Amino acid sequence: QVQLVESGGRLVQAGGSLRLSCAASGRTFSRYAMGWFRQAPGKEREFVAAISRSGGSSDYADSVKGRFTISRDNAKNTVYLQMLSLKPEDTAVYYCAARATTLVITTTREYDYWGQGTQVTVSS
Repeated sequence: QVQLVESGGRLVQAGGSLRLSCAASGRTFSRYAMGWFRQAPGKEREFVAAISRSGGSSDYADSVKGRFTISRDNAKNTVYLQMLSLKPEDTAVYYCAARATTLVITTTREYDYWGQGTQVTVSS
């Protein structure tokens, strides 16, 4: 089992940047593919970015391509989401998720473990 703790969310102006972190417990972090999702008030949780367990493959939602970058440091048991050129529509609670697989996973139902989320608010 793995426990996930997100951090780095805060209030930022439009056009600004943030880096979110997700720290994982345990010694087998490198077995897990990781993903970032977000949920805005009144909306369903949606895919943002995902990365393979090695870090060699990744995928992004069209809405964040070219602005967000997912990365991981297996030695630190941490996955990151670098967010640039933030827009008010990026405002949401951001969650990281994990699943022990070789694949890059982009759907919520396929992840086994979730963090509690970190709030990102982008003001216009």
